[in-house]
Amino acid sequence: MDRFQANNSAKIPSLLKDLYGIDQAILFMDRLEKRIEAFNIDRQADSTFPSGELSERDAIVITYGDILSESNQTPLQTLQAFCQSHLAGVISSLHILPFYPWSSDDGFSVIDYRAVNPQLGTWEDIHQLSQNFRLMFDAVINHGSVQCAWFKKFLQNDTHYQDYYIVVAGDYDLSNLVRPRTSPALTPFQTAAGVKNVWTTFSPDQVDLNFSNPEVLFEIIDLLLFYAQQGAQLIRLDAVAFIWKEAGTTCLNLPQAHTIVQLLRAVFERTAPHMKIITETNVPHQDNIAYFGDGTNEAHLVYNFPLPPLVLHTFRTGDSRALTDWARGLKLPSKQTTFFNFLASHDGIGLNPIRGMIEESEIEALVEQAQAHGGLINSRTKPDGSISPYELNINYFDALNNPYSVEPLTRQVERFICAQAIMLAMVGVPGIYFHSLVGSRGWREGAALSGQNRTINRQKLDRKTLEQELEQVGAQREEVFQRYLALLNVRRTNPNFNPYGEQTILDCGSGIFGLRRESDGQKSPSLVCLHNITAKNQIVEGEEAQTWISDHAKLEPIDLVSGEKIRPGDAGSIRLSPYQVLWIGVHAARQEL
Repeated sequence: MDRFQANNSAKIPSLLKDLYGIDQAILFMDRLEKRIEAFNIDRQADSTFPSGELSERDAIVITYGDILSESNQTPLQTLQAFCQSHLAGVISSLHILPFYPWSSDDGFSVIDYRAVNPQLGTWEDIHQLSQNFRLMFDAVINHGSVQCAWFKKFLQNDTHYQDYYIVVAGDYDLSNLVRPRTSPALTPFQTAAGVKNVWTTFSPDQVDLNFSNPEVLFEIIDLLLFYAQQGAQLIRLDAVAFIWKEAGTTCLNLPQAHTIVQLLRAVFERTAPHMKIITETNVPHQDNIAYFGDGTNEAHLVYNFPLPPLVLHTFRTGDSRALTDWARGLKLPSKQTTFFNFLASHDGIGLNPIRGMIEESEIEALVEQAQAHGGLINSRTKPDGSISPYELNINYFDALNNPYSVEPLTRQVERFICAQAIMLAMVGVPGIYFHSLVGSRGWREGAALSGQNRTINRQKLDRKTLEQELEQVGAQREEVFQRYLALLNVRRTNPNFNPYGEQTILDCGSGIFGLRRESDGQKSPSLVCLHNITAKNQIVEGEEAQTWISDHAKLEPIDLVSGEKIRPGDAGSIRLSPYQVLWIGVHAARQEL
């Protein structure tokens, strides 16, 4: 008791007490202190990013470890070679999706958390990648594979593992349960002690871990410290909103889930303060940003989940008002936090985050557009038993551009790049899915073969073939890739795009999405980012944008993307062509005038 009371002012003991009570917290703290004291990591030898700080130079590519293949190399070696050849100096970081041995869900049903899937490569391959790129590892800790050694021991009635999983018996109230699937929440398994109903939030192959057992939490903390030693600098907490269950509740975003995130951060602050935690919580916006905590005690970054569907809605309607209204309300609780902005990922485009922001009829219109463009739809079972679409399964290029239309490729690329530019301009760190970066379209044949809707955006590519396509001037891949790199090069060299900087949303009319970005504590003129989200010419009408342009006229503002000077005849004469991106800043040579 005295040891616990002596440490009561520290974060970790207090959080443990909140989760498990005083007696369990005392026992847990003794073990945890020994693990923390034993932890060591050579930061200088391990990484080219020793401080862990994020800046405007940071952009993260989201990729599978085997997204590329080449003969006589492991896929991770091929990924390293491609990124080093084409992305070094432009992309700082890689989010390598689960590269562990797995049994389903393209990696998110983990068999062995401490191994690299031999079909992808080795830990040495991961270490080599970490020398040149900041790495994000997935912590798939809500659930694991039924083939995991832990679960096999559970089935054998091994005493140590009996409480590793959530077994439901008797009159357990699931009436308010919220989950994004139509499959049963409980799956019966034959064990050495008889049939047991085990919690399976996402599929019968993915059994949920029981964090009400402190042994499970200790196991996961030990695992995350291992990841830090293997070169991870960002830890993505997959599906962490579902991590704690209680009868009669939604089992979503419960207070204990936040406590666990706070505890993991407190452990990293003691052991590896360069580490950043990013929470993946595909829930309504206010619930999502709650994982920032007070700005100092939970996630460093949260996924900006409303952004993908809102941007899609904006381009579908040619009306930026919903996006503008939402973005104007974005606030960060501290300079230690920021958003992880993305438009596409290995998953689909989630719809739940924008429910309540736009009308249900407009959400249905997004569903209809995705289907018309060759996409698929994933649904969930609501507490009342009804089925509701929760995710558009479609490549983002196709979501914006109908692959069956005869619209010129140039116009399709302009629309796509304008959407990406909005994401890159907003406050936060951009996350760019590999298939978006290289201008892929949807892989409907793959979805048909796998029987999984999400496969439509998970095609694996031959490196040589891809590189040949990226060199074909005027082809879709070449056009998208070169224009994307150009935007990234502008972004990384302008301190106004600092992920912790200031952002002001501008009123430029419904046909334009505009914002002003200012650096975080650095002396440099702000910049204005204007995006024509329509197929028509637009003229800047917003007073805020006009005032900025007038005030900066003596500094000779330029379009940072094209390098052309901005020559407004008057404050309201800036004209944007269809889907044009104008990032208006000041030439470096003029900044001190």
